[in-house]
Amino acid sequence: MFNILVVEDNEDMRELFCTVLTDSGYHAIPATDGLDALEIMEQAYIDLIVADIMMPHMDGYELTKALREADYDLPILMVTAKDQFDDIQKGFRAGADDYMIKPINVKELVLRVEALLRRAKISSEKKIVIGSTVLNYDALTVTIHGEETILPQKEFYLLYKLLSYPNKIFTRQQLMDEIWGLFSETDERTVNTHINRLRDRFRDCADFEIVTVRGLGYKAVKSIE
Repeated sequence: MFNILVVEDNEDMRELFCTVLTDSGYHAIPATDGLDALEIMEQAYIDLIVADIMMPHMDGYELTKALREADYDLPILMVTAKDQFDDIQKGFRAGADDYMIKPINVKELVLRVEALLRRAKISSEKKIVIGSTVLNYDALTVTIHGEETILPQKEFYLLYKLLSYPNKIFTRQQLMDEIWGLFSETDERTVNTHINRLRDRFRDCADFEIVTVRGLGYKAVKSIE
């Protein structure tokens, strides 16, 4: 199930969006403003954000900018009453992927969420298949030649992230911010430790390899196309 973070300071709108998304098969998580959203993201893996712009403490522009600067690449859909071109332009330049103007047609909202998830190349089944290796996101399992292994949560998210973008280099800081949380006190050695554990677990797997890119970070390389 996809986790959708709904960031909206208006209680009625927040509840409406969460209800509609839940009824459409998503796990909707409410947040009251940008700061609340960042705190939630420290504890939960989020697939997509629906964010209002005008909010107290941290608005939608600031939230989006902060996430992009921290190299979060999850889809962000801005929802707002601000309908001027300059406002829309500011939203996209902050890093938004899509923009809806209130009043919102909730059916269209669901369609846009579906489209953004597709564009993010996230499979509807939340599975990655590489040769004889299958990663199942919801179950946190890796199956190789029919033999299933359940991974600890952080290890699985780390492997899933790398294999979702084969050959893309991720810095240790990027991986730490996305998987352990933007304000985590965890240091980069924790990422190294988890990478080493994954290498030990899958040292006999011929389908992929986790490669260290000296001075930069890590990438996953598929052995089978």
